[in-house]
Amino acid sequence: MTQHNSLRSDLLPAAVRGFLAAHVVRDADAASSFFAEDAVAVDQGESFRGREQIHAFLRDAGSEFEYTTERIGTTRIDDGHWVVTLRLEGTFPGGVAELDYRFTIRRDAVAELVIANHGS
Repeated sequence: MTQHNSLRSDLLPAAVRGFLAAHVVRDADAASSFFAEDAVAVDQGESFRGREQIHAFLRDAGSEFEYTTERIGTTRIDDGHWVVTLRLEGTFPGGVAELDYRFTIRRDAVAELVIANHGS
């Protein structure tokens, strides 16, 4: 069972809030703008380095499916590390996924994002 966290969105760093707002509406241009130039994003073990590769990843990931996204949890590890759990429901295989978006923030930008199955 998923534990819902009551941490308010406005307590997230601005880069995380901005990324999530853009990501939910699938605006890859805006979402990628919250990353540092030398950032790394990792999804399903595949790494994307630099804002240009991250932009392409965000633009293409899941584009063949229809789905909704709901934030169901937020954990602050420390000032530079946050985990946001999102629940996706849609037309992809399995129909439901809970994913942890693990953010590392450096100088008000996302330096690293690791996307993994919730709890893994």
